[in-house]
Formats: sequence, structure tokens, C-alpha cells
Amino acid sequence: MPSEIVDTEKFIEISGRAEYCAVKRLKDVVKLKLRTPRQLYTLKAQPLKAEEIIKKLQCEIREI
Repeated sequence: MPSEIVDTEKFIEISGRAEYCAVKRLKDVVKLKLRTPRQLYTLKAQPLKAEEIIKKLQCEIREI
């Protein structure tokens, strides 16, 4: 079961041990999904804020 995270700093910290981050762009929100060996973590963000978060991630970025 995926876990939704609301704290962006914690999301960026988890990205250090993630295999990849899937980015799904919708009309008014961007969904970021971190895949770690055991868990899937998700974060919803506004498009402008999501771009800042993506630049800070420490794993592979995959657009879906």
C-alpha cells in the first residue's frame, strides 16, 4: 500500500534511498512517486513547486 507524504523535506530525504521517482503531470497537480525496495511513497504538489522538488531529488527521474 503506498504512503502519502505531505512534508517535502522528508520526501527529498527518502529520495536518497529510492530506486527512481515517477512524475505524473495532471491538469492542476503533479504527482511524484518514489519507489524504494519496500515501499512506494507519493507526494502531490503544484506544478511550480514540483519543479523545485524534482531538481533536489537524488534518484533517477521517470516521466509517465
